[in-house]
Formats: sequence, C-alpha cells, structure tokens
Amino acid sequence: MSVRLLKNWPDILAKVRGALRRRGRTEQEVEDLVQEAWLRLVRYDDEKQPVDHPEAFLMQVALNLSVNQYRESVCRGEHVVVEEDVLIDTAPSAESVLLAKERVARLSVGISRLPDRTREIFLAHRVDGLSQVEIAKLYGLNTTSVHHHIAKATLRLTSWMDGW
Repeated sequence: MSVRLLKNWPDILAKVRGALRRRGRTEQEVEDLVQEAWLRLVRYDDEKQPVDHPEAFLMQVALNLSVNQYRESVCRGEHVVVEEDVLIDTAPSAESVLLAKERVARLSVGISRLPDRTREIFLAHRVDGLSQVEIAKLYGLNTTSVHHHIAKATLRLTSWMDGW
C-alpha cells in the first residue's frame, strides 16, 4: 500500500510537529523538518522499498534531521539572513561622556587626598596590576599591611564617590 493512501496523515503529521516543538524547534524549522522527512518517506515508497511503519519512519527521520540540524548549528554557528541593514550607533552619548569625565575628575581628587603610602599601594595594585605579595616585597611590608592599605583606600574612595 502506498504511503500516500493512508487516511490519518494529518494526525501523524501533527504528532511529528508536536514532538519537534517539544524539542525547542521554531515553527519554521518544524515545517522544514516535517517536509524533508515526508520527502524521504515518499522517495522510499517511489523506489519500491516498502516501509512497514510509515508513522514511525516519519517520526524517526524528523527527529534525526532535527538532531543533525542542531549539531550543525553548534559546529558552524547559526546562519542569519539579514534582509535590512540596521545601523546602531554604539558610541556613548555626549552626556554620558561628560558625566564619565566628571566622575574621573572626582575620582582623581579623591585619590590625591589619600595618604601618600596608601595612594601608592592602591595605584600599584589597581592600576599597575601588582599582586599584594609583589607590593609587600616592593615596600618592605607584610601582605596584611598591604591589604589594609588597599581596603582603606577603597573605603575612602567609595565614600568620596558615594552619591555623586
């Protein structure tokens, strides 16, 4: 019996679509996968290769195609078709730039108000990227003292910048 003559195809196709949707496929992907699975089933039928359980065949082919599509998208990345060019200006606004400059200026004033040693240790850690152990060796201190200076500077600067 030809697969085209089965009467319950709408129910079978609905089950396959539902299974694909439950696996996270979009409506477009579902329709494409069902169509491809259907074409493969019809090809088998046309080539006189009998399919004993066409419903199961259709479901398995659709699920396999879905898995293959997922694996391909993971390996190669998603293909996105852009129909219109959308240009987005990612540069900050003039207001944002001005506010950032003002924050940096206020922070500079706050850093200049720190005690000399605390300021040097803080800048060595935050700006120069030295570890607390490296700073301790450089200044002849223990790491606890270095940690104390960094914490003290951070606390004062946070208070200085608070609410600004």
